[in-house]
Amino acid sequence: MTRYAEVIGDPIDHSKSPLIHGFWLAELGIDARYERHRVEASELGGYFAERAGDPEWRGCNVTLPHKEAALDHLPDPGGLRQSIGAVNTVFRGDDDGLVATNTDAAGFYAPLGATDLVGAHVALVGSGGAARAILFALSRIGAAHVTLMARNPLKGAGLLAAFGLKGDIVPLDSPLPPVDLLVNASVLGMAGQPALAIDLDPLPDHAIVYDIVYAPLETPLLAAARARDLATIDGLEMLIGQAALAFELFFGVEAPRGKDAELRTLLTA
Repeated sequence: MTRYAEVIGDPIDHSKSPLIHGFWLAELGIDARYERHRVEASELGGYFAERAGDPEWRGCNVTLPHKEAALDHLPDPGGLRQSIGAVNTVFRGDDDGLVATNTDAAGFYAPLGATDLVGAHVALVGSGGAARAILFALSRIGAAHVTLMARNPLKGAGLLAAFGLKGDIVPLDSPLPPVDLLVNASVLGMAGQPALAIDLDPLPDHAIVYDIVYAPLETPLLAAARARDLATIDGLEMLIGQAALAFELFFGVEAPRGKDAELRTLLTA
């Protein structure tokens, strides 16, 4: 039998996680595989129960739309529900039981590591599972004000309160304030979804535009930011960063991050 891990979601065909983990497994000569697995919302409980009984299954990454709902089917000894409130990685603990965690927050922050965001004004588009991880990260790095652009103002207000962040909630079609960092944590701009229609003119010249969408890699938002010569961070940065943390949890070794340039070439081919 061969050890394996998966990424689950619905839809799932767009996921680049198998390419990332497959590349690292090959580089390290590890006899294991990483696959896509489509799981509908009604199947989540059965999926985790079945995989828990398979000793070759090392864990899974969780993507849209299951990041919040998956917590209803997993033990939560680390209090993930009370902290981030969303899961993106499930792995086997030392006692062989399932452990839910979230590597999105660290993956989001990694490419911003050299940027001082203490006291920054941030605009965040979206209020789903990925947004929760980003808000958690922003609360830890000292962002002073968050403008949350969301469809549901009550949910948005609850999120800011949950993470102890000061800010305001505005509709998705609101004018963009002059923020230091703009993050798209929604599906807008993803292949098959409407583009994120937003005017970047209010942004100051030092602003950073960060889009976590990676399919396509060059989203209309990033293209508009580059046309203004603004600093940009694309979705592969966060995707690779969070995947590296998950890889070590699944397979017990660090991902070969020295090969990131080759990996990006593979992912953008």
